Amino acid sequence: MSGERENDDCEIRNPQSAIRNVWWRDEILQVMYWMTGEGFGRDFSVADLQRFLQAEDALLSETLEQMAAGGLLERAGGGRYALSDVGRREGGRRFADEFEEMLKPGHFECDEPDCDCHDPNSIEAVCKHFSPAHEPHPNTVN
Repeated sequence: MSGERENDDCEIRNPQSAIRNVWWRDEILQVMYWMTGEGFGRDFSVADLQRFLQAEDALLSETLEQMAAGGLLERAGGGRYALSDVGRREGGRRFADEFEEMLKPGHFECDEPDCDCHDPNSIEAVCKHFSPAHEPHPNTVN
């Protein structure tokens, strides 16, 4: 308990340290969320994370422990950690926020997954949803 208190006091006196800790938590959550989603596994070690994050062992180990103590991660044994339910939600939110621009449809592509504009073999030059003759979806706000 006194170790946690010392760390909290240090962050209060040194806001840069607090900002750095939040930044690393966000990065780790995003990477673990992505790695889990891509099928690299469910639990990860410091070495696994270092494939995508350039950080010292000590920094990652300390941050992983803080995240486990805070409920964002679960200890999986053998120095491995997995996202908790809360960590999965937070990781997904941060990942979506970070990559929002890349996840949007391209020019002249709509958000209808079955539309011809997403098919590279389609002969249509422009998405039918952008055509003046197209009736808007009833839920579309104009």
